Amino acid sequence: MNTGKRVVPGQCYSIVIAFSLLLLLAAGPAAAVEAGGPPGSPSATMTIDGKQIPAPPQEFKGKIGRTADQSTPYWPARIMPPKGAPNVLLIMTDDSGYGVTSTFGGVIPTPALDRIANNGLRYTNFHSTALCSPTRAALITGRNHHSVGFGVISEQATGFPGYDSFITRDKATIGRILKDNGYRTSWFGKNHNTPSFQASQDGPFDQWPIGMGFEYFYGFMGGDTNQWEPANLARNTTYIYPFLDNPGYNLTTAMADEAIDYINRLNALSPEQPFFVYYVPGGTHAPHHPTPEWIQKISDMHLFDKGWNALRDEIFANQKKLGVIPPDAKLTPWPDDLLKKWEQLNADEKKLFLRQADVFAAYVAYTDHEIGRVIQAVEDLGKLENTLIIYINGDNGTSAEGTLNGTPNEVAMFNSVDVPVEAQLKYFYDVWGSDRTYNHMAVPWAWAFDTPFSWTKQIASHFGGVRQGMAISWPKVITDKGGIRNQFHHVIDIVPTILEAAGVGQPEVVDGIKQSPIEGVSMLYTFDKANANAPSTHKTQYFEMFGDRALYHDGWIASTKVMRPPWVHFPPKESVLEYPWELYDLSKDWTQAENVAAKNPAKLKELQELFWKEAEKYQVEPLDASIVTRLITPRPSVTAGRDVFTWTRPLTGTPNGDAPSVLNTSYNFKAEVEIPQGGAEGMLITQGGRFAGYGFYLLKGKPVFLWNLVDLKRIRWEGPDPLSPGKHTLEFDFRYDGLGMGTLAYGSASGIGRGGTGVMKVDGKVVAEQKMEHTIPFILQWDENLDIGSDTGSPVNDADYQVPFKFTGKLVKITLSIDRPKLTPEDVKKLQAAHRNNKASE
Repeated sequence: MNTGKRVVPGQCYSIVIAFSLLLLLAAGPAAAVEAGGPPGSPSATMTIDGKQIPAPPQEFKGKIGRTADQSTPYWPARIMPPKGAPNVLLIMTDDSGYGVTSTFGGVIPTPALDRIANNGLRYTNFHSTALCSPTRAALITGRNHHSVGFGVISEQATGFPGYDSFITRDKATIGRILKDNGYRTSWFGKNHNTPSFQASQDGPFDQWPIGMGFEYFYGFMGGDTNQWEPANLARNTTYIYPFLDNPGYNLTTAMADEAIDYINRLNALSPEQPFFVYYVPGGTHAPHHPTPEWIQKISDMHLFDKGWNALRDEIFANQKKLGVIPPDAKLTPWPDDLLKKWEQLNADEKKLFLRQADVFAAYVAYTDHEIGRVIQAVEDLGKLENTLIIYINGDNGTSAEGTLNGTPNEVAMFNSVDVPVEAQLKYFYDVWGSDRTYNHMAVPWAWAFDTPFSWTKQIASHFGGVRQGMAISWPKVITDKGGIRNQFHHVIDIVPTILEAAGVGQPEVVDGIKQSPIEGVSMLYTFDKANANAPSTHKTQYFEMFGDRALYHDGWIASTKVMRPPWVHFPPKESVLEYPWELYDLSKDWTQAENVAAKNPAKLKELQELFWKEAEKYQVEPLDASIVTRLITPRPSVTAGRDVFTWTRPLTGTPNGDAPSVLNTSYNFKAEVEIPQGGAEGMLITQGGRFAGYGFYLLKGKPVFLWNLVDLKRIRWEGPDPLSPGKHTLEFDFRYDGLGMGTLAYGSASGIGRGGTGVMKVDGKVVAEQKMEHTIPFILQWDENLDIGSDTGSPVNDADYQVPFKFTGKLVKITLSIDRPKLTPEDVKKLQAAHRNNKASE
């Protein structure tokens, strides 16, 4: 490298000799290092005991004199994991139940998961928490989901320790532990473990991946994303938009490319450096967004032509052949009282539902294919032999959040809007899975994909919601290739397994904070073929989600009866403490097919009492059966306590959880702009996108305010004339007719989703006025942002513009004023009376 300074050859030679002598002098007595060069040399390495991280400063064992030539340098040793520690590739897919993959009897080809299973072990008795954020929090901490503040997803957080979405600093993640023990750590894909109200560019970043010990992050923030236009995609702490001007972009492939580049980069820079890669793609959470090629490939296989009931039978038979369920396992009955059988459907329904299943299956196969590319990259570098690969299929059971008929827009579903089959066929069938849909499939498919169990995602009491197929390979250690392990285990067992495999202990202190014990147990004993049938070391495990709950103990499970199907958005009438209980003897009944509570009342009582002990121990209380109403619960975001918001320059990428909400309230937008000669157009302020949201913009010079009502209807206010050059004040005022979200405290949704009247003004003059009969009650499109001065993600109206639609005038100031409804004493009396009457009639 040319530094611009002339180096005399003799001078360079003298420097080299002097430095070599200093290193020899520094060697001295041998230091306690496990590998590497001489102590104090630049190549010195050491392994720490890991009880305190970061490790205390190393003692300087050189010599310091008055001048450098009277001194002896001594470099701190570089911290490395124990010799022989494996690389770790931890993979988990999303919303995928036990019967989805070919590895566990499903009909959808998943060769990457097959590869890991055939080169290692299949685990048939492994469990999640029944929901996304909670499972992921448990997975990366080794502790139960309530213990780390994730009793529910972060978007439903409430102000209780088990539910506030804060992973407290006494519970360091696997990323942090491995990083401080010398691993290179990274996270690719879904991050659903940052509080939704701390996801903006303002931070704080201590609970973003890089703040939790993952040195590199490339993924999306939140529960899901549009794989074609992921507006919540971030690299480390910066939101990025690589899909712009990039036709054919799909995050599923882009993420694999990023991970492969990262692994190769590490290998090029430091081939001996162990890595930990946490790889968690969005597949197969809705929206189901595979490429057209994968849709065609799966459709041509005609996997689902016989319908969901025949599919269950086929999967069940496959599972017995593979040995991933016992020979005497029973197929749980089809819920005739809840779901139609395939033969009861008409031709239109069958046509639509087959399309939904084909696209879902294509997404499964596509996701697995891209995972396979990452695994192959590890092998191509010659690192597969000493890489521990853990591949978990699903963070919960298959999702039944698509409604009974499926939906072209998941955002509509969460706002309690069902799209009729006829409308889906007419408007969305041909684009199903493309960027024009935020699609999800009908509930019966989810039930079938959880074969042989009953129920689905969200249900913690029954295995359809929590049983996950998992495969683990580590060629250097696992010799029982293709073996099956049936021991009961849970996601909290992954962290202690990785730590034992790496030879790294749990730290006692991290950043000066005493650590709470890891709550899982290691599964490493199962790697030994001699322990193939050893008793499980995980004896007791509670399950709880939205009040639905269970307690597993030594081969028995006590489960509450499912009182609310997952596709119903409001809690049951019964108190959460009044749910009936069921009992299953899993030693004889693998699938929870026979309730034996009446025959074993003493055992049931024992497990019920044990549940409450575990609940108290792990912060499960207070139980809460509410669902979508938690989405609009006020949280401590940067907007909390504020009613007026001002922007004086463009700002894009503020996530929903950090943006002011205009749902269920009156509000006023005032935009002060300067229009140049020749006119202007572009976005002033917007929140949401193609699948729900609003936008205030100039189109060909005319002011427009538009509400996108979950992509089914758009309400538009538009000025009659283009704005003349010069300064203007544009205003949109909305007066809400309802009582607001305060009614929810009295068990009434009467105050939300009501209509109102919108008025647009230009320079104080009314130019457009109309009434909206209904408004969005619960949530805008969550993977989109609040943007000022341009639009990220997707447009609220494709017919008007395409992103980024940058405003071409001068944005002087935008002010949003919110006037939230307040209940009067008379309102409260009426609500209380109605609540009493409803309770009396139950």
